[in-house]
Amino acid sequence: MTIAKMSWYPQYRSSKFRHVYGKAASKENCYDCVPITQSVHDNHFCAVNPHFIAVVTECAGGGAFLVIPISQTGKLDPHYPRICGHKGNVLDIKWNPFDDFVIASCSEDATVKIWNIPQHLLTTSITEARKELLGHSRRVGLIEWHPTASNILFSTGYDYKIMIWNLDTKESVIQAPVKTISFHTDVILSMSFNTEGSLLATACRDRKIRIIDPRAGTLLQEANNKSHRVNKVLFLGNMKKLLSTGTSRWNNRQIALWDQGDLSVPLFEEDVDGSSGLLFPFYDSDTNMLYVLGKGDGNIRYYEISSEKPYLNYLMEYRSPLPQKGIGIMPKRGLDVSSCEIFRFYKLIPVKCLIEPVSMIVPRRSETYQEDIYPMTAGVQPALTAQEWLSGANKGPVLMSLRPGSVIFNSLPPFPEKEPSFEGTEPVQYQGRIADPKSSRIQEKWGYWKSEEKRKEDKPVGLSNGFDVFECPPPKTENELLQMFYRQQEEIRRLREVLIQRDVQIKQLELEIKNLHMDSGRF
Repeated sequence: MTIAKMSWYPQYRSSKFRHVYGKAASKENCYDCVPITQSVHDNHFCAVNPHFIAVVTECAGGGAFLVIPISQTGKLDPHYPRICGHKGNVLDIKWNPFDDFVIASCSEDATVKIWNIPQHLLTTSITEARKELLGHSRRVGLIEWHPTASNILFSTGYDYKIMIWNLDTKESVIQAPVKTISFHTDVILSMSFNTEGSLLATACRDRKIRIIDPRAGTLLQEANNKSHRVNKVLFLGNMKKLLSTGTSRWNNRQIALWDQGDLSVPLFEEDVDGSSGLLFPFYDSDTNMLYVLGKGDGNIRYYEISSEKPYLNYLMEYRSPLPQKGIGIMPKRGLDVSSCEIFRFYKLIPVKCLIEPVSMIVPRRSETYQEDIYPMTAGVQPALTAQEWLSGANKGPVLMSLRPGSVIFNSLPPFPEKEPSFEGTEPVQYQGRIADPKSSRIQEKWGYWKSEEKRKEDKPVGLSNGFDVFECPPPKTENELLQMFYRQQEEIRRLREVLIQRDVQIKQLELEIKNLHMDSGRF
């Protein structure tokens, strides 16, 4: 009698992100009474960084958008200052990834404008842009900053052209781009860069996906699949794959995965549902997670991407009855790592004039820093200058750690600061020889922290959460007083966290000194 061997396959694949859940912010932590735009353009209409949230608003006579400090939650003053220099409706806004106080906007007036946002709270509306880019003959619908090179901006409009702008010039009005790509035959709906910014993927209204060398202006790959009408396209980090969202032949919303080297046939297609709203995809290359949001519904579906079949692994769905018109995402350096937050959305809900933050959280019992879910991520320092990139250089992003206290999280304000002091960073020498590596490493750490303390002493007092309280006017209303109170509470909480981090660093140094003594005692 033979016994047949039974092979058991787990119902769920092993994943540390299998139990990720979405958590909406409480009402007092939302942004209320925001006049969200009623435009039917298929864009995000929202841009977020660790300092500000910008949102396109509804207004008469020209286009405008709001820039609200990220900590200023609650009801918005109906007379809150705006950025209103465009003559037509604003269609897209994007923060500079290397400067939290610079934002770009494009409009139906066929212009692109670059704005400087002051560090203090806005008291009057801004009407004068720092730079104005003139080159498109029809309205400009989409803009994208280069992911690794500073001061390089891409724009595309209803003239079917992609224009590359070098902002590293003194002119306030730039009449011509450094490069124009003009072989598209219809309106470009989406643009996405690969990790180092050497390739650009586009989705066009002619239903084609194209991969372009932007500096040479040449077409490298083209996909024309009749069963998938593409709307949005994304590069999936360093996986050599693209992901697109669109509709199938039967008008079902659909996700498709493509091989970057061969766009003839998709690797994978999956119908999502039969709704009619556009699907916005967002990819997190640090966790290999894909988030898909539908315009006109309140749900957020999230998947895990793998390099082998079945490629797309469904995890969970966050459900909400409030439909979103647009969406903004917080950069990784602005997340709350103490609560194991791995992604944060800002949903624009026009039916309630509300902006609702939704955090994606990995449930963990420990309150310590979870290094396995926070790998090194793209930081605020550009890898290349504009001229280096235009000359043909390629570099991946400059990475940073999200561990509290390890690096500076936010980009520098637009005013110069003193040069950092590097005293005390040289390794100690004993009797004409360099100390062993452990001793040097400890000395370097002490020197680094001393220079950090010196820089902090040199800075003027009065900065709270990135804002100068001396430049801000005193609170005149109860609401302003409450906001200042909450800001001070947040500053106290942050300082407590810094103290805890210093204690941990001291214990680490004591342990390393102890190990050093033990090692020297053996010899």
